[in-house]
Amino acid sequence: MTKQQVSFFWFRRDLRLEDNVGLFHALQSDYAVIPLFIFDDAILDSLPKNDARVGFIHESLAKINSQLQEIGSSLLVKKGKTIAVWESLIAEFDIKEVFFNKDYEPYAIQRDLAVSELLNSNKAIPHSFKDQVIFEEKEITKADGLPYTVYTPYKNKWLEKCKTMAPIPEYDASVHFSNFHKNSFAFPSLAEIGFEESPIKVKPHNLTKIGNYHETRDFPAVDSTSYLSPHLRFGTVSIRKLVNWAARKNDVFLSELIWREFFMQILYSFPKVINQNFKSAYDGIQWRNNEEDFKRWCTGTTGYPMVDAGMRQLNETGYMHNRVRMVVASFLCKHLLIQWQWGEAYFAEKLLDYELSANVGNWQWAAGTGCDAAPYFRVFNPDIQLKKFDEKGIYIRKWIKEFDLGYGQPMLDHAMARDRAIATYKEGILK
Repeated sequence: MTKQQVSFFWFRRDLRLEDNVGLFHALQSDYAVIPLFIFDDAILDSLPKNDARVGFIHESLAKINSQLQEIGSSLLVKKGKTIAVWESLIAEFDIKEVFFNKDYEPYAIQRDLAVSELLNSNKAIPHSFKDQVIFEEKEITKADGLPYTVYTPYKNKWLEKCKTMAPIPEYDASVHFSNFHKNSFAFPSLAEIGFEESPIKVKPHNLTKIGNYHETRDFPAVDSTSYLSPHLRFGTVSIRKLVNWAARKNDVFLSELIWREFFMQILYSFPKVINQNFKSAYDGIQWRNNEEDFKRWCTGTTGYPMVDAGMRQLNETGYMHNRVRMVVASFLCKHLLIQWQWGEAYFAEKLLDYELSANVGNWQWAAGTGCDAAPYFRVFNPDIQLKKFDEKGIYIRKWIKEFDLGYGQPMLDHAMARDRAIATYKEGILK
């Protein structure tokens, strides 16, 4: 029996039909396009069965599937080891071309290389595209071609290059939707993938709150955040639409989007930062790494209200306000002298917007070990941060229900912890 000649578009971190570069090009293939998503066992096997991020991916895929059904198509959803899934698809279809958008994390690079080799060996042509960033890999470099390791000159070069493109072109694939393969693949339930509903949900994003982002972003009690970060992480929104919008509305918010790409190119250029200090001079620091202290930090029972409120918000919702993230990270690394890798791993487990490059970048920034990081002698005072950014205690009372009933004493004295941290860093930094 003759196998059907088709092309595939492989969804990964781009869970939308709108302004999707790889999809735009796929739909101009000479063959009908089957849209595909693979739940990768290599990723899923390490996650709890009620992981909220898997639920969000499933929900986003269901929306795409509904859109496809309106035009007589549907989404093919598979689960398994990625290579094994592609081997089964090659056996079932005469695959001519496969289109996908690039992913820049080390695991994804290796996965995509292996899949591309498999496709090529079976006379299927892989095509990859830039979609999740404005500038990728080596597009923003110093004059000598080396990557920037300081944010401000990177940002300036990024903005300069972006202005020559403004507005950034967007990709409307809807005019080619008739090229989707006509089919009715069964869409699996969350249970069929081996997962269950989580009480934690990803909130809808809200761009209307960004107009005065520069004025409100440091105050956690003011619910002024856009909740965009998980949507950016999984690509349910387009970075091009977002940057075009932010460039007109708010420079400070645009700077945050540039930080995202800065950390991505740091990870791409220096993959060791996943689990090693960017600044190797910090490798000699003698961390305390006390497990009981770490547990108190995780559970939000340190006795420092700003720290505890942040950790409880994270544990209950999968979110944490950005200002509070800096406070809790500094507290773990400086007050408790616990390695940043411990905190990074905990955030990776809990954050709905977990992004490897940003998580590693921000944790190393807080610890002082990263590129363009806070200096080691900068130690946030959680009480001063509370007075400055939650003066009326609205945020802490929301997350610490027992606060007004007589809250516990701090687990250690700030002045002592600060002096100890500075001395430990000073002694440990390799000359």
